Formats: sequence, C-alpha cells, structure tokens
Amino acid sequence: MEPILVGGGGIGGLAVARGLARKGLRVIVLERSAALGEIGAGIQLGPNAFHAFDALGVGDAARRMAVYIDRLRLMDAVSGDEIAHIALDEPFRERFGNPYAVVHRGDLHGVLLQACRDDPGVELRVKSEIVAYEQDETSVTVALSSGERVTGAALIGADGLWSNVRRQVVGDGPPRVSGHTTYRSVIPTERMPEDLRWNAATLWAGPKCHVVHYPLSGWKVFNLVATYHNDAPEPVAGRPVSAEEVIAGFRHTHPRVQSIIEHGSDWKLWVLCDRDPVLEWTDGRVTLLGDAAHPMYPVGSNGASQAILDARELADQLAAQTSIDAALASYEAARRPATGAVVLANRKGGPDRVLQLAEERAPNGFANIEDVIPRAELESIAQSYKQTAGFDRDTVNRSAAAK
Repeated sequence: MEPILVGGGGIGGLAVARGLARKGLRVIVLERSAALGEIGAGIQLGPNAFHAFDALGVGDAARRMAVYIDRLRLMDAVSGDEIAHIALDEPFRERFGNPYAVVHRGDLHGVLLQACRDDPGVELRVKSEIVAYEQDETSVTVALSSGERVTGAALIGADGLWSNVRRQVVGDGPPRVSGHTTYRSVIPTERMPEDLRWNAATLWAGPKCHVVHYPLSGWKVFNLVATYHNDAPEPVAGRPVSAEEVIAGFRHTHPRVQSIIEHGSDWKLWVLCDRDPVLEWTDGRVTLLGDAAHPMYPVGSNGASQAILDARELADQLAAQTSIDAALASYEAARRPATGAVVLANRKGGPDRVLQLAEERAPNGFANIEDVIPRAELESIAQSYKQTAGFDRDTVNRSAAAK
C-alpha cells in the first residue's frame, strides 16, 4: 500500500504518524516550516492522554517529562481568596490509573519527534506545505507550495487552525474570533513569587480576565498565561508584546495577581479563536485531525489531549479495516461528537463560566465573586470543569478498556 500522508508535524501530526507506524503502516509527514518544532509553552493533560501515550509507545517518556500536579485551584482574582479546588494527588491517580499532569509543549513534541525519527516507518519532510489535494478511488495526491506532488493512500490534515486541507474539505472560511487576548510567558522558577510556587494548575478569575500558572520541566520554570477580554477583532498568533501592555488589562486585580504578571518576561500575544463543530470533516480518503478538525478555546485545557485521542483512534481504525474510506468514516463517527461537545463546552466556560456569570450578574463590577455567585454554584462549576478537562471516570475507564 502507498504510504499515508500526514499534513503537519505538530503534536497531533506526529502522534498519528507514530500510531500508524506502530501498526505497520508507512507514513510521510509533510511539515510547512523549515524545522520541526512547537510554538507555545505549557499544556495540561488528563489521564485519557496518558492512556493514549501508552498505545503510541511513548507513555514512559511522556511520564518522565511531565510534572504531576496535586490540584487544580480556582482563585478569586479580586479578593485573592480560593474559590474551590480539585484534588489530583495519589488517590486521584489510583482511581483513574494515570495522572493529571502539566508538560512543556516543546518537551512533549520532542518525545513524539524522537519516536518518529527512531521509527523506520516514518519519513519526515520539512518545507513541504500542502496547498491542495486531488484523489481517485485508490490514492490521494497533494500539491506542495514548492510545486512538488506527493501521492499516498490517504491524507490526514493535521495542519492546525489555518489548515489548507480543511479549506478544501470543509470550506468554512476564517476561524471564529473570541475577543479574548491571551499573553504567555515562561519564567525561571526562582523568579516566581515564592508564596505562589504551588504544585497546582492555578486559575485566578476576575472581571474580564483570568491568569493561569503552573510549574513545568521538572520545576525549572513556571508557565504564565494571562487572558483579557478586550474585544480583540482579529486573529493574532505569537506577537511579542511589552510587559506594560500585558499589565494594563489587570490593574483591577489583587496585588498577588499583578505580581505574577510583573515577574513575566518576553511576553507573546495570541487572540483566541475556534470554529463551529461541523457535520463532516472527511472527504473520501482525506480526513482532519486536531486543530484542523476541531479547534477550541483553551478553557478546558483539552486541545492537545483531543488531538492525541484523535491520533490513537485513527491509527486503530486504519489498522483494523481493509477499506480506507470506511476506516476514515469510522474514525470521524467516533471522534466528531465528543470533540464537538468539548468545543461547545469550552465556549461556555469551565472556569471562564465564573467570569461570564459574574459579568452578566454584576456588569458594573463586584468586590467578591461569592457576592455574585453562591459558593455551591461555584463548586458545581468546578466539578463540571473536572469533566470537561478530560478525566470523568466513565470516559477514562472506556479509554483504558480499549487499550
């Protein structure tokens, strides 16, 4: 059989390439950039992702470079008080069979990249941007921006939010802009205020803003993410910004929150975008994966996990079925409803639901979140976030049973 073509060498693209190669299939990864790497910093991974890592043969390596946090903390960015927390320590890990962990995006990408480089079934090509494809009953041929043409048995578009493959499969135009601007920084642990060096993924929620921080890379650094609802009108990705621009949207927050931001450096800006769930993301021998299929807001910290789960399911289906069209259709049927639900749940909130409710109920501001949202309701939101973040027990058990 001709090799499977994968458009995109990010986390999702490398994960599916590794999964397919472990099933005995040949893969060609076509990456548009001049080098294989990842932009961004920290990501959060639920137990489902680690079950999938095991299936991809990188579970041990992924566990070695992850930080196992002990809790998720939801804090009031105005008063400085804790609203709620979810324990993720040893009883949680025993219950779900795997940790909830945080990793540096570059570290995770490096694990998958090394696994692909070590696998003779994977060919990695850079400077190979797919601009279009055509297919017949037996193959798919892609046209690259260089003018080269490459033929394979199937095409998996894992080329991100601005996917050229999606443009041809779905044709739904530009992504949906949220109006939220996110600023990201990574700082050495010694620069993080000592009283905030918690072994937790912490979210400080306030009017029109929130701030997230957690340790990465063996506690060598802290990931900082500050998000401000400033009605940003258009997509932006990775633009450097000054510290003064970042802090401007957080002057109304508690001094502890401002101190976190003030310790950041080399800030970069993203405007958050997603897309509406679609009824189909497969066209014959062509399908989509990860952000190309279902880009989502990073509210439930689920984007990378969903791409990895896509990769595992797609590799399983292509290995199990003799018909490529049937395998891709089965993959889509298995993953589309779940990912669509996560996209919509992330729009509604998780921790950001606190911000939305507070702004609706107290448009002129508030002194304390609990004056606007009763504690029982806050705790209910925290529990719904727990499920959205990818570790509800039923889902984890189904994932483990399918190993």
